[in-house]
Amino acid sequence: MSLSDVLSAVLPVFCLAVVGVWLRRVRWLTEEADTPLLRLVVNVLTPCLIFDKVLGNQALQRPENLLMPPLVGFGGIVLGIGLCWVVRGRVGLRTEAEQRTFALVSGLQNYGYVPFPLVLVLFAGHPDTPGVLFVHNLGVDIAMWTLGLMTLGHATGPGEWRKLVNAPLVAILLSLLLNALGAGRWIPRPLTITASMLGACAFPLGIMMAGAMVADQVRQLHPSRAAGAIAWSALFRLGVIPAVMLGLARVLPCSVELKRVLVVQAAMPAGVFPIVLSRLYGGDPATAVRIVAGTTLLSLVTIPLWIRWGLSWLDLNP
Repeated sequence: MSLSDVLSAVLPVFCLAVVGVWLRRVRWLTEEADTPLLRLVVNVLTPCLIFDKVLGNQALQRPENLLMPPLVGFGGIVLGIGLCWVVRGRVGLRTEAEQRTFALVSGLQNYGYVPFPLVLVLFAGHPDTPGVLFVHNLGVDIAMWTLGLMTLGHATGPGEWRKLVNAPLVAILLSLLLNALGAGRWIPRPLTITASMLGACAFPLGIMMAGAMVADQVRQLHPSRAAGAIAWSALFRLGVIPAVMLGLARVLPCSVELKRVLVVQAAMPAGVFPIVLSRLYGGDPATAVRIVAGTTLLSLVTIPLWIRWGLSWLDLNP
């Protein structure tokens, strides 16, 4: 796969985010619409997408693709946050809240909205790979709601664990069970087609929503106030961490599907959701916004390079 092929898969994702920014600016996608639309994406569209990609997935009938992906997903976040935690005091941020936010945001990649459409496009000939991505993200979710909150200095308790029980999680577990039972052979086809049509809407709408919400934070950017932190974050999020993750993908007993997922995950910029976490749990939202904006813009260059090199180094055929 050429560099231009990878770039042509990356750019539409960012274009959708730009559409979200524009929709917010012209007030066609208002802040009042955020909550109901996010509920639609999380509770209806995403579960339908999971159902569509997991049911009938032969790769998820192999034990290694049920056990290894969530372990690697969890371990990747431990690795990322751990590396950034070590340097948090040297990046030019003064307060503890800013430093903790740096460690969390730089260590947690955008593991959903950007990787999924890339996996769909890059591995269109391997339809089992998106299902493995969802199982991988189970481990990331657990790490985010445990280690992520502890990184911000917030003790995790029963209230935080309950947040792991959500519609996408239930959809993954139920779909895996149905897949193991061979439900793809007896579930009515109109139902699977409906789920496929609804699921196709999940990530385009979700990415536009993310773009709209980032547009709300533009006035907090002021990159010059945190140039050092942005540079350090880019070094780790877009340089050190991808190299380590791809190295682990080469030596660990990962399936081919999981290796494809890790190539895409390794290349990702900082995730958007930690902005929300930093606001709710005592972090510094302005620092989070700057890091997310900075790494996302730089990733337009680094994502195609890392994916192209990763696929070649791991001998993966798209």
